[in-house]
Parts: sequence; C-alpha cells; structure tokens
Amino acid sequence: MERTHARSGHLPVMYRQVLEGLRVHGNGAYLDGTFGRGGHARGVLDQLDAGGRLLVMDKDPDAIAVAEREFGGDARVSIYRGSFAELGRWDATAAGLDGVLFDLGVSSPQLDVAERGFSFGKDGPLDMRMDPDSGQSAAQWLATAAEKEIADVLWTYGEERQSRKIARAIVARRDAQPLLRTAQLADLIASVMPRGDQKIHPATRSFQAIRIFINRELADLETGLDAALARLKPGGRLAVISFHSLEDRIVKQFIARHSKAPPANRRMPVELAFTPTLLAIDGAQKADEAETAANPRARSAVLRVAEKLGSGIRDSVEPGFGIRGSGLGKAKAAPGADFGASPLVRIPNPPSPIPASPPGGAP
Repeated sequence: MERTHARSGHLPVMYRQVLEGLRVHGNGAYLDGTFGRGGHARGVLDQLDAGGRLLVMDKDPDAIAVAEREFGGDARVSIYRGSFAELGRWDATAAGLDGVLFDLGVSSPQLDVAERGFSFGKDGPLDMRMDPDSGQSAAQWLATAAEKEIADVLWTYGEERQSRKIARAIVARRDAQPLLRTAQLADLIASVMPRGDQKIHPATRSFQAIRIFINRELADLETGLDAALARLKPGGRLAVISFHSLEDRIVKQFIARHSKAPPANRRMPVELAFTPTLLAIDGAQKADEAETAANPRARSAVLRVAEKLGSGIRDSVEPGFGIRGSGLGKAKAAPGADFGASPLVRIPNPPSPIPASPPGGAP
C-alpha cells in the first residue's frame, strides 16, 4: 500500500512504482517537477545521503509554501516556484540530474479546496489556475472568448461531443449574467446535456478541457519533456504519471521518438542511422487493485519510465541489432550530453495555441 503522509493525509499515486522507476541512489540529484504535497519527494529524500540533492518545483504557491515549511531547512533541498517547463532555466539543474518526476494534472488538494475553482462538485470562484498570480482565470477567459474558440477548447482538450452546444449556451448566458462561480458553469452545462445514463457528471469533460487550456498543460508538458531529457545524465531516469489519454499520448510518443528508429522508407535509397537517446522501461504501468480501492483517483493513472542513454550505449549494442531487448532498430552510440549552465531567466509564456478541430469544427 502506498505511504500516506501523516500531516497532509496525501496519497502519492503509485508511490512504490515511482521510486523503483527512478532508481534513487544516495548521492544522486533528483527533480520533482510537480511537488504537490510532497509525497513522492519525501520518498526520494528518505533515500538520499548527505551528498544527494532534491530539487522541487511547482506552480502552485500553496505547494511551495508546504515545501518551504517542511524542507526549507534541509541543505539537500532546493525549491523553485514555476512550471517544470522552466526546469532548463533553473541553474540548479545545470550540473545534470539522475532522475526527473512529473506527476501531471490537478492535485487532490487543488480539487478539494472549493476556492481554487477546479471542481464542479464544490461551489467556488471560477478560477482553475494552478498559479493564481499568472494568466487569465477561467471566468475571465469565458467572459471574452469567441463561441468557436470555446467549442474548439472543449473538443480538443476534453473530447466533449456537445462542445458546440455548450459553447453556444455559455455565450448566451454570459450576455445576461457573468459566469463567476463553478456551480453556475456546472449547472449550465448540465441543463443543456442532461446526465441520462452517464456515470460521470455532464460537466466533467468541459471542466477538464478548460483547466488544461487555462494552465497550458499540454504545451508545458512537451517543453518539460525536452528540458528533462537535456538535463538528465546518461543512466538517469524520467518518470511521468499521467491521468488523461492526451497527456499519456504525448509522453508515449516522446519516449518512442527518442528510443525507436522511425519506420523504414522504401523510397530512401540509403538507410539513415538512428541514435537512440532513451530506453523505455517496463512500458505503461497502472496502479494495482489495493491502491485504486483506497484511492479512486489512482484508477486513471499511467506511469511511464525511460532511461537516458549515453556514451556507454556501445557496451549494450550489437552491430545491426540495436539495444538488446529494446525493440530498437540499428543504432549508433549516443553522444554525451552537454550540461553547460544556462542563465535563469523568467520570461512570460506565450498564449496557448489551440489545435485545429476536426473538419467542420467540433462535433
């Protein structure tokens, strides 16, 4: 059973699998890019010696306050408030990392506090920002966004089939009364698409879509994965927990892109050499029955782990065969990574791009 932290009551999802995946060693340097309430970070810290380092990041000021209160006096710990998309700009990572963890999505404390505006089940301000000091709130965006933009967001990030209908209702309602509370939005969505036989609340997909868009979660994930790969030392591990198919698809494709040779093209007269930089470890992992029974939010969790390859790859590569047991095609040794320091510069994130909807717009 996963360990519960006595002070926070927080259940870190897939605690054992994450620590096994990171393969923590005492003098290593590890980054938790989504500190939350620190469940996984505590597990890493427990395994570090005096020479080890734990770097923690989070956009949420409440999470940072917990980290500073509980870890601020530990010389092994460094704390940074910001998105893991910025990890490459944090000079504490410049020496290289032995492990990186991203625990994606909204945290349990964020869902459970009505004032954060993430939950359709608890009435509160319609905010949804993980960093309440940055960017537009959900209420501010919904007050001005075009109907088509709202529909595209609901379809792209929530796969909501009634996206057009819901967007039309939002625009009509805001003309008469501003949407400022989560209960207002949830009730409005329910009124245009009754629950029927659905097991989930009618507003589930819409709230998820708006949250992902407001926080630029998918764009940050793509940037963060690239930054993590650049900062990992050869032999270092990347562990990512996702809770939605859109997130997991990005992680899966990222690992595949860096670990598997692209399909051969019969039109190419010469086979191009491929240099793998990652090795997938154990494929997609899910929480076991005991954990999901104790923590239902773990049911949708998927953990993927990959190891960064380096100059030592030649020792495990046979000519023409690639890495043993990895499913890779022909490969060459990966060059050593450059872990030169980069200055820490805080710059504003650009607006989140909205991917094009299917032909004809959102269904």
